Amino acid sequence: MTNAPSILESFRLDRKIALVTGSSSGIGLSIAIALAQAGATVACHGNSRPAEAAAEAIQKDGGSASAFSADLSDPTGAAQLFDAVIAAYGHVDILINNAGIILRHDAVDYPFEDWQKVMQVNLNSVFQLSQLVGRDLIARSSPGKIVNIASLLSFQGGIRVPAYAASKGGVAQLTKALANEWASKSIQVNAIAPGYIATDNTTALRNDETRNRQILERIPAGRWGQPNDIAATAVFLSSPAADYITGAILNVDGGWLAR
Repeated sequence: MTNAPSILESFRLDRKIALVTGSSSGIGLSIAIALAQAGATVACHGNSRPAEAAAEAIQKDGGSASAFSADLSDPTGAAQLFDAVIAAYGHVDILINNAGIILRHDAVDYPFEDWQKVMQVNLNSVFQLSQLVGRDLIARSSPGKIVNIASLLSFQGGIRVPAYAASKGGVAQLTKALANEWASKSIQVNAIAPGYIATDNTTALRNDETRNRQILERIPAGRWGQPNDIAATAVFLSSPAADYITGAILNVDGGWLAR
């Protein structure tokens, strides 16, 4: 037997500082809680107000977390968030770029201001935060993890969501580009592409009997995903267990894209 840590220990995130954007609810909330359960101290971000629910849930469970707010639809929001987290914790080891919005219009009528807002939140802020965190990690010669939340629409076009599809396609390619540049710095950059997940954002779809049936028929696993399905993957990609994985987009979709 060697003195190497056990495989379960390689999933621990003790003494790591993690920033999770868009962690007020849904997938982001589950990711924040899961990272804390794995040992990380978590900076929980909310867009319009601090992600108090996430921080309180973590603290109630005995973990360490604080709530932050920043408007990522504002080009200055990413820097403001980063500066606030650095002021509180000194550095960031793990960045989860989860915050995102979707605005639906027919492509011929898509307002350019909505296009710009979706791009700013879903893609520009992802680059801005990744650059800020990556720059600091490199300056400190410290290893780190960046996990971006992509989408099935990183691969498919969707309908009435051209800005969302373009932004999530961009997230997938940005993930690969940053992974290529920073792998030699021991910074792994990966993405998760969630399938249909049971959150508040998909309540209307699940309540539509016809649409719900059509979606389930298309998913080989035969069920909607749960936020914890994404959270578990985020913990893995944030941990030493994933040190040799970079530039990957992991589909957590019950087999949707394989069908």
